[in-house]
Amino acid sequence: MSAPKQTANLGDVAQVLGVSVATVSNALSGKGRVSAELIPRIRETAERLGYVPSPAARALRTGRSSVLGLVLPDLASPLFPQIAQAIEFAANKAGYGVLIADSRGDVAQQTSAINRLVARDVDGLVVVPRRGTRVADMGCPVAVIDSPSTPGNTVSADHWQGGELVGAHLAGLGHRRVVLIGSSPASNVQNDRIGGMRAGLGAGAESAVLWIEQHEERHGPGAPLGLGDWAARGFTGFAAVSDVHALRVMTELSRAGLRIPEAVSVTGFDDLPWSSAIIPPLTTVRTDLPLLAEIAVASLVRVIDGKAKTETGIVSSIDVSRVPMSLIPRETSAAVANPPPTAGQQSPVTGAGPC
Repeated sequence: MSAPKQTANLGDVAQVLGVSVATVSNALSGKGRVSAELIPRIRETAERLGYVPSPAARALRTGRSSVLGLVLPDLASPLFPQIAQAIEFAANKAGYGVLIADSRGDVAQQTSAINRLVARDVDGLVVVPRRGTRVADMGCPVAVIDSPSTPGNTVSADHWQGGELVGAHLAGLGHRRVVLIGSSPASNVQNDRIGGMRAGLGAGAESAVLWIEQHEERHGPGAPLGLGDWAARGFTGFAAVSDVHALRVMTELSRAGLRIPEAVSVTGFDDLPWSSAIIPPLTTVRTDLPLLAEIAVASLVRVIDGKAKTETGIVSSIDVSRVPMSLIPRETSAAVANPPPTAGQQSPVTGAGPC
């Protein structure tokens, strides 16, 4: 079994060419005085020998780690690994690595995760806050990805606009009575999405909000949402704030004997990878995650590079602060066969199904 190949260092390159280590370092970094004839020879030799710059040495020289920290609220949620991938790709393009921390949906864990990353000398942070929390000045630049309704963002998806797309889509299919399903009324993101849905449905529609957390507080974890009862009352549309909740809605409606989309229509949010693979494929809303990540990372890097300043520690966007969403119509939404008469009202928000 052969020994592992050793990575060449500056001294190896210098020895081959008969020059000083300082000369090799200056040629590779573009600093100092090195003859124009010698620079390409040094770079070619370094490449041939497999020289890889030491991150530790570079950090000592520049005072930077070339690493960004990323704090996410819950890696168990299917959406956040996609966000992590988009941030990592954008950071890599900008020449940065990424360290990821999971706050596990807890405020104290979020603070701890941020402190751990700052202690590792990251050059900056990208934070997707736990719902209802604000990120303070942490002593290094911070880019915040949150809902537009939460002050102090760097960039956000336009959740209200995405909700409007859902509402307008269902209204255009003739749905006049729609149940809007969210998880927690404490979430600004979910409130924005539901508010947008109501706006998109228009004044001629009747909508009711069902909060799953409130329902389960009354009936127990995992208790049926009573969606078959809503359908029996003439509600033909069921719009969820996430694809995960939409899948629960589809399962319960199917168990109640309601065919989708012949009897009722269902929509989701986030366009998770499996949403196009289930039967029927789910109508949903997609966020441009690569653009969201690119704006967050580019804004952060500008501050790190000294090209922009921040007084609060939270980085301002260099581009649009709200990234538009796109509706992805699929087979869970269809026109109402016999549209009910226009109701012209909105039902009160509720945490339980109809009595």
